Order: sequence, then structure tokens, then C-alpha cells
Amino acid sequence: MSFDVLDWRRQVHAIYSTVRQESDPATAHAQWVEQRDHLLKTHPASPVPAEFRTAFPGAAVAPYDETFRFVVPVLYAESQIRGVSTGTDGIVRFERVGTVELPAIGSLDVWWLIGYAGGYFLPIRDADTESYGGGRYLLDTVKGADLGGDGSALVVDLNFSYQPSCAYDPAWACPLAGTGNTVSSAVPVGEKYREVS
Repeated sequence: MSFDVLDWRRQVHAIYSTVRQESDPATAHAQWVEQRDHLLKTHPASPVPAEFRTAFPGAAVAPYDETFRFVVPVLYAESQIRGVSTGTDGIVRFERVGTVELPAIGSLDVWWLIGYAGGYFLPIRDADTESYGGGRYLLDTVKGADLGGDGSALVVDLNFSYQPSCAYDPAWACPLAGTGNTVSSAVPVGEKYREVS
């Protein structure tokens, strides 16, 4: 089981490496959808329960819309520590390291996972009734979900938002978007909620 999780993470890292190297975001998005669907349907560490993988049609992802891609600076915000109870891993702690401002969307807190590996974590919960109610992830760099950027700006492309593992199977415990990552507008791109059965 541990090697399966390791291999899953290796493959996710590889998918996002391909995304960052592709100069056309729409092409990168199409590759991301295809490669992620392959993992969800076939990989032993997929969050889709094993008994449903054969019939799983793939993630429901909206068509790419370039108006939802942003390259934005991480703005100063007062440090804040947030502890998230995950059940399996106990309390996972995050530190707010700044915010990003997305035009016509709003402000989102950017978090750093406190722990050995560290990494940016950027979830979003929006008003789109077709997406998972607990929110979606934009960046989770410790697990490979990294769209790029540097010390001055991050690539935040809402087309790549995806639902956390717990949306597929409640056996998973996922940190979800808090108040600083909740916006009143609907984000019509990215992965939509699809019940697995």
C-alpha cells in the first residue's frame, strides 16, 4: 500500500511537470484531464473506490477558459496558524503566508503546510452548485499539484481546480477551504462533482 501511494505521488508530480512545461495552457489542461483520469480509473491508490473504478467515466471537468488563468503575486497577510483534524493524520497544521487577489473572483489565503515536507496549499470554495460542496484544490505542492510561478508570482489557473479525495470516498480525510478561501462568486471551470457509485 505504501508503495502505491508513493507511485501515485510520483505520477502526479510528473503530470504537473508536463503541465508546467507546456506553453499553451489549454493543451496542458487537456493533457492534465486525460492523465489524471487514467490515474483515477486505474491506479491502486486512486481515491475512487476499487469496486467503482472499472465503470468510472472520468472526472467531470468543464472546458478550458483562459479568462480563469492568473499569474498573481502573493501579497502580505498577517501570519495565522490553522489546525485541521484529518482523523488518520491527527491535526495537520498550516500557516497563512499571504493572499492572492483573483480579478472578479476575490481574495484567497495562501497556506504553507507546517511539517517535514512543507508546501503551498491553496483551496477554494465557491458558489458553483455543480462543484463539491467542501471546495476544491488549486495548489497542493507537497503532493505535486503545482502550476508554476516563482518568488514574485504564482500561476493560479482555476481550470485546474479539482475535488479532494474525500469527495470520491468519505474514508479519506481532507483539509477543506476555510473562510479565507471562500468566495461568493461561482467558478464555472475546473472539476465538477460527480458521485461515484
